[in-house]
Amino acid sequence: MNFIKNITQTQLFKISSLNSLSVILKIGVGLVTSKLLAVFVGPSGMALVGNLRNFMTSLESISTLGFQNGIVKYVAECDEDKSELQKIMSTVFISLLLVAIGLSGVLFFLAAYWNNQIFGSHYDYSSVFKVLALALPWYAVSLFLVSVINGLGRFKKVIWITILGNAIGLLVSLVLIWNYKTLGALLAIVVTPALLFLVSFYFVNKEILFLNIIRFHYFDFKIIKNLSSYSIMALVSSVFGPLVFLAIRKNVIATVGIDQAGYWETMTRISSYYMLFVSTILTVYFLPKLASAKTDIETKNVFWSYYKSILPLFIVGFILIYALRFFIVELLFTKDFLPVTVMFFWQLVGDILKVAFLILGYQFFAKKLTVAFVISEIASLAVLYFLSNYLIQFFGIQGVLIAQVLDNFIYLSVLVIYFRKNLFLN
Repeated sequence: MNFIKNITQTQLFKISSLNSLSVILKIGVGLVTSKLLAVFVGPSGMALVGNLRNFMTSLESISTLGFQNGIVKYVAECDEDKSELQKIMSTVFISLLLVAIGLSGVLFFLAAYWNNQIFGSHYDYSSVFKVLALALPWYAVSLFLVSVINGLGRFKKVIWITILGNAIGLLVSLVLIWNYKTLGALLAIVVTPALLFLVSFYFVNKEILFLNIIRFHYFDFKIIKNLSSYSIMALVSSVFGPLVFLAIRKNVIATVGIDQAGYWETMTRISSYYMLFVSTILTVYFLPKLASAKTDIETKNVFWSYYKSILPLFIVGFILIYALRFFIVELLFTKDFLPVTVMFFWQLVGDILKVAFLILGYQFFAKKLTVAFVISEIASLAVLYFLSNYLIQFFGIQGVLIAQVLDNFIYLSVLVIYFRKNLFLN
């Protein structure tokens, strides 16, 4: 009993419990929206939704200059130094706002071009990109505010922002998808993130008087220079990664058809739900811990606390998900999506490997290992792209999933070797 009591009283357990509530809510939101998508847009519409999601991921990283993880690190380090904190916040806020406004102009006036690039000439959803142009500055600022709260160590508030954001997003998605079908689904993707600004601003303003801190004369180019390493790392993964997946999906459509691409996007969507548990706890809890670790021993302790507490739970969870795969697909979607069930095995194997290497990958950000990260990330994406295009010829859509497993295994092996001193230090 004392053992259980000790576990339940730890900060990690308390944060994980609240985080689990947040993720469960987000999955609930995803359940409802996925059902609506399945009913109103079908597999082909799901493929279009996937294309826009990939584009949004790249755009998110560009609009924030890839500074998010860097903001967490530097705010965490300057929590007690109010003057330096003011410089960081003013510099980053002004930079992001200017970039977001510039990107908005490009999106608005070239909406037809982006429509052809993302959806193809057979579809006309140019209005989606015009709406995105109006929403982008608010979205960029909200991401900045969440990073500030995270850096201040207010873990619970970060999670509450996510919870409230998901609740708002659900209402918006319901209305838009119900009334406008595929167009509504696409609009929900671009509008919902911007609404997060209202929630994040409220929580930040309770911690620090945000509007009183931001001043132009505090702008410091040295801070931009310090954050540039994080910018490079984030842009490589968040821009090139989605573009590679977009290219793979286009090849899937050309090789085995848009319905198969829709099934793959459906499997990816399901995966994103349960992977939220690990990605959020890594960002909210483990990244600040890695960033503040001063010695190899401290880093090793962070790594192994993750492998002893998080990884085993996920392996058990993945086994349960595989056993319930038919039920999950029919619950989240419709019987038309049952072909997705044959994709679960390779997807889950790949995701177990991903859960294993994610904590090591976050060390790149925590310690600003820019060159190593860029080389490993580009190499991994290249392996995934070429393996996917090669294996799809022999195994169809399953070839893409097998390619992900092989790529994740190679990436995990490389990271274990690279961080062996931190992992196996005596």
